[in-house]
Amino acid sequence: MRSLSVKITLVLVVVSIIGALFTSFYIQNQTQKAFDNFIRDRDQQVLVEALTEYYSATGNWEDAHIPFQQVYPFAQHSTQAGGQQGNQPYANIPFILTSTSGEIIDTNPGPGGPKPGASVPLDEVEKGISLEVDGNIVGWLIPATLQGPRNSPQKDFLNTVQQGLVISSIGTLLIALTLGGFLIQSFTRPIRKLAGATEKVAGGELGYQVDIRSKDELGKLASSFNRMSTDLEKADLARKQMTSDIAHDLRTPLTILQGYTEVLSEGKMAGTTEIYQTMYQQSQHLGYLIDDLKTLSLLDSEELTFQIQNIDPALILQQVESAFLPLAKEKGIELSLAGEIDLPRVDLDPGRLTQILGNLVNNSLQVLSFGGKIELRSYQKGDNLILEVVDDGPGISEENLPHIFNRSFRTDSSRNSEFGSSGLGLAITRKLVEAQKGRISVQSTLGEGTTFQVEFPIA
Repeated sequence: MRSLSVKITLVLVVVSIIGALFTSFYIQNQTQKAFDNFIRDRDQQVLVEALTEYYSATGNWEDAHIPFQQVYPFAQHSTQAGGQQGNQPYANIPFILTSTSGEIIDTNPGPGGPKPGASVPLDEVEKGISLEVDGNIVGWLIPATLQGPRNSPQKDFLNTVQQGLVISSIGTLLIALTLGGFLIQSFTRPIRKLAGATEKVAGGELGYQVDIRSKDELGKLASSFNRMSTDLEKADLARKQMTSDIAHDLRTPLTILQGYTEVLSEGKMAGTTEIYQTMYQQSQHLGYLIDDLKTLSLLDSEELTFQIQNIDPALILQQVESAFLPLAKEKGIELSLAGEIDLPRVDLDPGRLTQILGNLVNNSLQVLSFGGKIELRSYQKGDNLILEVVDDGPGISEENLPHIFNRSFRTDSSRNSEFGSSGLGLAITRKLVEAQKGRISVQSTLGEGTTFQVEFPIA
């Protein structure tokens, strides 16, 4: 499999060769045209002077080939079509000499061109150069669309130009390849670094950073890679922490259950109502943990089903209050409803909304001490329904606030899960809210309390 450097080099070689060939051809073609035009203009001036002098001396065009031979001594000449020399190859003299009436007097246009005795239309004749003697027009010199003959110095000049173009093209190609090689190496070096960094991350070296400081697209790609690597490292640490927390949550009830079953089976302790109640509570906690893990897994895979109905949110709030009121009284905590009575109906899953509010109330119950207060507030704000769970607990620090919805995050790591909490409640709550097109946020001040706000669009 060819590397990117090889592919780019091949492309550069092909493009350079095509560019060099095109440039050489174009320059050679233009140089040849310019050179031929220069020679033609020079020959035209010399030929006009020679023909004028010849006519002034002879008074006719009988041997007009003589001035042509003076200007083009290296060109063969014939005054008769098909004569002794008519079958010989002739150089293409780029001018035609005609009389004032347009009859061709003498020219050597080459095979396929006008022959002596032929004529040129007057409208074409008048486009030529008039030959004047004593103020009278005695003939016309008409440029032909043919390449004039070149002598050896002229050929040598064009050959030298052609050789120079070939050498310069080869030199340019070599320079382009050399500079291109450096540029390709410079261009692919960050890509190689990224490839190596990707292999390190794939090998488990999460958080690996690649040092690319360019500000182009590759620099942006490197920055994105570094952020991704950092996020993967954080996610891995969070996963390990979550696994550790869940293992702890599982170990505690299992240890209690194992201890009680062992002493009961060996007859070392008589079964009492308190023992069986404790065992039931611990098994219930295991059930809560398993349910939370299953719910979170379904939410992650987007397989959790929702029974969307047009519901009255005030009724759900009353049900949540009734469900948690006994536990709140047992802890000496005041739980109450506040807000608007006539709330707009919304399209939500009533069971999942109950779970959302229940998780938030349960979270407040865990942090509040005797005499604390919890309020369930509700109101309409524009096209949205706002539900809030407000407590006057210890609050959450600014350091912990951004992580409050992370899995297994607890502001108090020493707290036991005595209320059936797995540390996943707030993470599940956020996903349940977002899955129903809602938003959840939290505001908190240390020593003053915390407000969880849930916002749903009104149908």
